[in-house]
Amino acid sequence: MLTIIVDADACPRSCMATLKRLKGSWGYRLLTVSSVDHQIDSEDHITVGKGKDNTDLAVINNTSPGDIVVTQDWGLAALALGKGAQAIAPSGRIFTDASIDFLLEERFLKAQYRRAGGRTKGPTPRSRDDDQRFEASLIELLKKVKSNAKQ
Repeated sequence: MLTIIVDADACPRSCMATLKRLKGSWGYRLLTVSSVDHQIDSEDHITVGKGKDNTDLAVINNTSPGDIVVTQDWGLAALALGKGAQAIAPSGRIFTDASIDFLLEERFLKAQYRRAGGRTKGPTPRSRDDDQRFEASLIELLKKVKSNAKQ
């Protein structure tokens, strides 16, 4: 059975609502993972202890080829792709093997800049367009995964 694993520490409520709403019609398992610092309302949930990478490790340890991982973390997305899973951000960005190297390099350069005293912009406020883009991209990924499973 297809599983969607959510890095729920930073997943917007609107994305969770979309995932729960589409679950019935697409027939996937929805697994959420978060640290004890977050209260997540989910039937299938893993709570991990505090720690920098505890949530990421639980997400990746529960990921199998063909699954979909929902995360804003580019490093976690890269690990999911490496395991043969798909990855999508709450913004609707679908991570691919072709784009992930560029994103990881960008993350590295921005971190270097911040360590040197520079400032970078944070994320923009979530919009209705983000919700619509996430749903459209998620459906696109679900179709891709379902067609790959038939082959």
